[in-house]
Amino acid sequence: MRFRPCIDIHNGKVKQIVGSSLRDEGAVARENYVSDRDASYYARMFRERSLTGGHMIILNKKGSPEYELSLSQCMGALEAYPGGLQVGGGVNADNAASFIDAGASHVIVTSYVFSDGKINMDNLEKITGAIGAKHLVLDLSCKKCDGRLFVMTDRWQKKTEKEFSPDLLEELSGYCGEFLIHAVDSEGKSSGPQKEVLDILKCYRKTPVTYAGGIASYEDIRMIKDLSDGRIDITIGSALDIYGGHLDMDEIIKICGE
Repeated sequence: MRFRPCIDIHNGKVKQIVGSSLRDEGAVARENYVSDRDASYYARMFRERSLTGGHMIILNKKGSPEYELSLSQCMGALEAYPGGLQVGGGVNADNAASFIDAGASHVIVTSYVFSDGKINMDNLEKITGAIGAKHLVLDLSCKKCDGRLFVMTDRWQKKTEKEFSPDLLEELSGYCGEFLIHAVDSEGKSSGPQKEVLDILKCYRKTPVTYAGGIASYEDIRMIKDLSDGRIDITIGSALDIYGGHLDMDEIIKICGE
């Protein structure tokens, strides 16, 4: 099990937000933490601890002035830690290679592949053709609707018709090097991991998977580790001490490596 750090960038600042509160109109979100440090500061911190595979997400809508501010932060972090971070937010087949060239190890996509409630296979094949499946992370952010889990897109605001399941992971596994799974109902709330999501992930053994959402204690980390025999990696945002939370990052690294 590995701890994967994260850097979320919104309106040009490193933040932790309640993911389900994010809105494009007005570029607003409910904030848990706003850092006075830039993204490159955190990138150097992760580099010093040899933490790889962290994900850096631009939370603003591509094409907006706020996106450009956040993109500048992102590029500074890639320069500070080349090869150590993955980048998501506004990524498509046309610009994916530019992020790889700038130092990203992978790019992360959701809405580019899931559009109009379906998997856009043309876009999926275009982006894997542009950078290779090994450099692509599919973010299957999921939310419970009518008692079932569905993939969400457009900054978690739009429900697709694709149900989150081991079969979906298997279907998409040949097109990517990793999966990033956000449990939207738990994300940013430090309310504990979402068991329904973990129950699906523990059944999947093929492509590397990172879980994000609600981890609030060292016991939560140990539970995920035991549940998956250490196969599921984790990321933690609002509960992490470097983002104003109560969990010590170095203790988390230690538990993951035990």
